[in-house]
Parts: sequence; structure tokens; C-alpha cells
Amino acid sequence: MRSESPQLQRPSGGRHDRGLRGGGSEEDALIAHINIGSNIGDRHALIGRAVAAVCSRFPGARVSRAVESEPWGFESDNAFVNVGMMIDCDLHPESLLSVLLEIERGVGGGASHRDASGGYADRLLDIDLIDYGRMVYVSRRLTLPHPHAAGRRFVMEPLLELEPDYRSPLG
Repeated sequence: MRSESPQLQRPSGGRHDRGLRGGGSEEDALIAHINIGSNIGDRHALIGRAVAAVCSRFPGARVSRAVESEPWGFESDNAFVNVGMMIDCDLHPESLLSVLLEIERGVGGGASHRDASGGYADRLLDIDLIDYGRMVYVSRRLTLPHPHAAGRRFVMEPLLELEPDYRSPLG
């Protein structure tokens, strides 16, 4: 269960330990890894629009090749296409999540990726924040690093393509 107030732990040193000043320079930026997926509609076009939106908000973003995979956590005949992105960002984690969810709603039309019982369902678009500056962060809305990332090939394969030496702050 997520705690009431955010818990934030940031590692010290290195490229991933830079400020969260909300309006600073590139030197203040942290590396964020995000994953974008789709399994219905024109998957590649939807992902392309989401990538373009992220790139317009975060210049210099890098994008992995697309990975196709079977649905994770639910049954569907529709395979997923996922890409990873690596961006430099100086926003607070909650603010970055809000930006990403706004892009998801704008491109994907705001459709839920949960069914009536709360389980996973087919989706036009899903954007997840996977890691942000190697910090450990827990709030009602967000857990970093993403709690299921390590067990999902469609997340880790694109992430490792972008950052081959990536190591989770949780080990």
C-alpha cells in the first residue's frame, strides 16, 4: 500500500543525481525512463504521436526501437507494441507524471486501461514512468522505480537499449 505522504530517496553522485529545481538548466536535469505501449488501433501511429508529443516537451529525448509482446497481466488476442524513451528533465516526479498522463490522454483519448473489475484491459495508449534519476519515490499516485519493470521484457529491453549500463536503485 502506498503511503499518504511522498517518500523520496535519491542516490548520491553521478549523472542521475542532479537537482529538481523545476526550471533549471540541463545541468540540473535528471534522466527519466518512460515506456509507451499500445495494443489496439493503429499501434505504431499512436506511439509515434505520443513520442512526438514527448519530444516536443523534452527536446533531445531518445527513443528505442519498437518491441512487440504478448499482453502482460491479462488475456487478449491483441499484441502490444512498446518503445522506451530516455529524457532529461528537471520537474518534480509528480509533475513529470502529470505531463506524461496529459500526453497519454491527448493522444489516446483518455480511455482507461482497466476493466470494470480493475484488471488490465486492451488500450490505445499507455505511458509509464519507469525510473527517474535512480530515485526511490513512493506516493499515492506514483512509485519509482516502477514496481513491475524488472519483470517485463517489453520495458527492460527498450530501456537497456537506451542505457545499457542501467541498474535499478533497488538492486
